[in-house]
Amino acid sequence: MRKIFIISRIIFPIFVIGIIIYLFYAQPFSHKPIKFGSTYMTINNDFYQTLNEPIANEVDDHNDLLYSRNPELSVNNQITEIENFIKNGVKVIFINPVDGNSPRLIRALKKAHQRGIKIIVVDSQLKNLNNYVDCTIRSNNYQAGVLCAKELMSKQKSANILVLQQPTAISVVERIKGFEDTLKSHSNFQIIDKINTTGQSENSYPKVQRYLNKGKNFDTIMSLNDKTAVGALAAINSINSNKEISIYSIDGSENIKKMISNKNPSIKATVAQSPLQIGKVAVNVAYKLLNHHKVKKEIILPVELITSKNIKNFNITGWQ
Repeated sequence: MRKIFIISRIIFPIFVIGIIIYLFYAQPFSHKPIKFGSTYMTINNDFYQTLNEPIANEVDDHNDLLYSRNPELSVNNQITEIENFIKNGVKVIFINPVDGNSPRLIRALKKAHQRGIKIIVVDSQLKNLNNYVDCTIRSNNYQAGVLCAKELMSKQKSANILVLQQPTAISVVERIKGFEDTLKSHSNFQIIDKINTTGQSENSYPKVQRYLNKGKNFDTIMSLNDKTAVGALAAINSINSNKEISIYSIDGSENIKKMISNKNPSIKATVAQSPLQIGKVAVNVAYKLLNHHKVKKEIILPVELITSKNIKNFNITGWQ
């Protein structure tokens, strides 16, 4: 009995220590989750849903928390979301601004930054790269416009162009500027008008349809993104016109890539950007900032022209 008592006195403490060590390393309660917030101008665009995926996955892998919000193209909603992020104690905000020029939105972000929250802007930018933005990650939007213009000039000897734009999005402003600058010295290519849209097909469809019904003379559309291009194409098809209108766009979405692959006569080209890559870079930057590592103030990702000639090099069942 004495031997059993001695052995039990030795084994029991070892057993207890083993349990403590196991609980320390195996249980997630020892990790206090870091809170992140994401707000994109609209989730009614699978580009932003796709961009958010790698962020959500990486945050989940770290046993942290991500609050994803949808301002529905409203600056007021986005400001409210930022204020709620502050109240909820988030450490990082990923934002695609509804209006990159909005003083009220900028003030809200400044307030968040003053509270120690890291601000990461994705897919677009805010007016000026000020101290309240830790990093901006976006595609080379100017070059995207340049590529559209060059492809247009290689396909057509002249063009009367209708531009579909969104002045509140600085990324779009840069795309259109790249397009216009490239055509500037070519008098056969004229921009006859611009229509303001929200970047959504349900918004571009009626606006382009009304424009067509007025009998306006244009043969080419430069679209700010693929969703807007889809709405424009639907408007063209709705009036049963025999008039051929060429469409150039930016995004590289599944819909447009399939149309190019199926040789849709209207869709001439799109410039591909990668929401997956933007999301991966953004979340990597976020954790670097939280670990007090230096990051670049701005990270610009390359874009690539997609036409019927190289569509086979791209995945047409999703985003790149």
